[in-house]
Amino acid sequence: MSCKRCSSDRVNEFSGELAIHFPGWEGLEKPVVWAFPRLMVCFGCGLVEFELPPEQLAQLNLDESPAQSQESARAS
Repeated sequence: MSCKRCSSDRVNEFSGELAIHFPGWEGLEKPVVWAFPRLMVCFGCGLVEFELPPEQLAQLNLDESPAQSQESARAS
């Protein structure tokens, strides 16, 4: 496999642990979404790629980010 950004063949797969926080101060009041994806790391340019498992993607999608909540409030 080669890197999508720099085409380097120096790419390796690693296990990852990721804590996803919603943005802004308001995001600190929301629960952290934990994910443990497989990471593809390019040693040529530093690009890291991963896919969120469906469970974590659903958790993020269910809860509006603070920025979305503020936009909804302004539109009202």
